[in-house]
Amino acid sequence: MTKTTATIRKVPAPESVDQEVLQFRAQFEERSPLDELIRRGAQEMLQAAINTEIEQFLLEHASKTDEAGRRHVVRNGHLPAREIMTGAGALEIQQPRARDNDPDMSSRVRFTPSIIPQYMKKSPSLEELIPVLYLLGVSTGDFSEALEALLGGKPEGFSANTVVRLKEKWTKEHEEWSKRSLADQHYAYIWVDGIHVNVRLEDPENKRQCILVVMGATRDGSKELIAVQDGYRESEQSWFELLQDLKQRGLDVPPELAIGDGALGFWAALRKVFPNTREQRCWVHKTANVLNEVPKTTQPRMKKDLHAIWEAETKQQAEAAMDLFKEKYEPKYPKAWEKLAKDREVLLAFYDFPAEHWRHIRTTNPIESTFATIRLRHRRTKGSGSRRTSLAMMFKLGVHAEKRWRKLNGHERIIQLLEGRKFVDGIMQEAAA
Repeated sequence: MTKTTATIRKVPAPESVDQEVLQFRAQFEERSPLDELIRRGAQEMLQAAINTEIEQFLLEHASKTDEAGRRHVVRNGHLPAREIMTGAGALEIQQPRARDNDPDMSSRVRFTPSIIPQYMKKSPSLEELIPVLYLLGVSTGDFSEALEALLGGKPEGFSANTVVRLKEKWTKEHEEWSKRSLADQHYAYIWVDGIHVNVRLEDPENKRQCILVVMGATRDGSKELIAVQDGYRESEQSWFELLQDLKQRGLDVPPELAIGDGALGFWAALRKVFPNTREQRCWVHKTANVLNEVPKTTQPRMKKDLHAIWEAETKQQAEAAMDLFKEKYEPKYPKAWEKLAKDREVLLAFYDFPAEHWRHIRTTNPIESTFATIRLRHRRTKGSGSRRTSLAMMFKLGVHAEKRWRKLNGHERIIQLLEGRKFVDGIMQEAAA
């Protein structure tokens, strides 16, 4: 195997590459010995896998021989070394060659490793970087330089034209996905949120416009992306149109529970479209909103008392903890108590659902964790794109993330929930005789 250098070549950063990109770049330029060991190990394993493949290929065709018993299919050196861009960095591999000497040209076979197709120059997972960089404000023309800074190697195959074609492809995928049938779907839970990104949507002057995201938990406990649409986070009409669209495409059975931030216009829309769906306010959002009403010196103590509410083992204990919170803080911080009290019932709805699911349904973390980096980006940059393209990019981020989403703990409880079984303090009750 050809030796490779451990040095990662530094490249000048284009002015339009955002600060986050530069931080990532610094991480790659300052690789530790452990990072280099991981890269070398990945390279050796990849080369070993290719070598194993050709040995298997030769074995499979060992029966092809001439009259003297000599094999037609034999090793024939290597192709020139080439680099494959991967999440571990640039890996140099040498593809072994095989020659088939069969006189019958039509019967000749050719070796191509399945793990590295002949013309592949990047691992498919790197395409996940494109939506991230795009939404961070990197312009199409700067993608190659940005990726080179991130990965420590020249990202061949990521030309501006390639990025344009990918964006067009993903836009069509999003449009088709947004029209798919939802007939026979039944989501036990849905998580909703409005995510602000630095994109040009319908009204470029209105910074309150954002991307509305809906995720759901299916019958088998899998998490699934349901909708990615632009609108206004606080607008009842935006959410109403989204929910009506889901219903018109076949989502007739209402979810058992919806989880989201109390500031959303979603709740008024939900009561019109799916009036039987229970509501659960996100404890992460609520905690932040309550703590904003008190001095920083008080926040650690108050946060601990808020945790005592939603970490209680029973609803009765949670109610008692909330009453204690009122006694301690209402006299001095009435606004903090008011923000907590107004959503008292819908903050404790999770107690009527399986205890195994509580960690999943007390917050909007499934959405937050997926789009955390993008969510924090409110300022607009020259790299921001059109509404259709930005929606497609957010859609691709969700689709890629969906592949890694874990099933809900105790997912077998979902069937019981959908069958109408009742839960009290997370425990399933005996069915009525």
